[in-house]
Amino acid sequence: MKKPPKRSGPANRSVVALVYDGLCTFEYGIAVEMFGLARPEFSHWYEFASCAVDRGPMRAAGGLLLQADGGLALLAKAGTIIVPGWRGAQAEPPPALLDALRAAHQRGARLLSFCSGVFVLAAAGLLDGHAATTHWRYAEALAARYPGIRIKPDVLYVDEGNLLTSAGSAAAIDLSLHLIRRDFGPQIANQVARRAVVPTHRDGGQAQFIPAPLPEQGAALGKLLEWMRRHLDEPLPLSLLAERARMSERTLLRRFEEATGCSPKQWLTHERLARARELLEGSDLAVEQIADACGFGSADTLRHHFRRNLKLSPARYRERFAH
Repeated sequence: MKKPPKRSGPANRSVVALVYDGLCTFEYGIAVEMFGLARPEFSHWYEFASCAVDRGPMRAAGGLLLQADGGLALLAKAGTIIVPGWRGAQAEPPPALLDALRAAHQRGARLLSFCSGVFVLAAAGLLDGHAATTHWRYAEALAARYPGIRIKPDVLYVDEGNLLTSAGSAAAIDLSLHLIRRDFGPQIANQVARRAVVPTHRDGGQAQFIPAPLPEQGAALGKLLEWMRRHLDEPLPLSLLAERARMSERTLLRRFEEATGCSPKQWLTHERLARARELLEGSDLAVEQIADACGFGSADTLRHHFRRNLKLSPARYRERFAH
């Protein structure tokens, strides 16, 4: 099998993360973990710095006192700029920051927002006419304030070339790994993910994280999902699932969609695709064997779902992402 060509990273390796009074500590920590840690095992890794948005004392969530590497002048030479959250949907960013971000975008820098950080890029007018996402709690507010943005409230991140946005909190990890994969290829992205003890990529979107109370059947449905994951290689008709959950088929369909945002059939397809991707990346099994192990029944069915959901064939996916 032909190995994909190695990638040596971005032309401009400078990554600058904004630091501001009221900093979202978790989102900033993700930026440091993904781009700021020393990684001597890789050559030409990123060069990380923090940029102070505000003058005077700054505090992060949790009471930490902050001191950045420099001010907004750092943005003038950055290849990648990260906005790790923001003070809130209604908090106006300083004009000097917005001007610096516009100038950086104009010269070709990549701008990433984590969670509520999208409001900073939106305030700069950079997202007008583009697709973007944010935490599901902020989606309506973003749409109301900035109608020119094509908001995708049900995805973990959106890549619009030099404008990249992620959903809430941990989705920043998904976006960061995606960019690392763009810059250095899947092998290095996989190594970074393993070091951080996180999945290389997650399936599904934000719908699976939106609260949906299940008063009586919640425990039963949770056990059902666990059981379904252990039996992906078997036929799982709705009648069998309803029997195991001790619900009628109609009730199961309603409860299932409330909890996951999709039907049992759609959920099974996502889970089977996730398992197939794991096997394509980490095993030498033939496509026919993987299709059988994941419950697709035939290689043709597996290929159909791969092309429909990932826009790739299984063979092409293995060529790109195999360890």
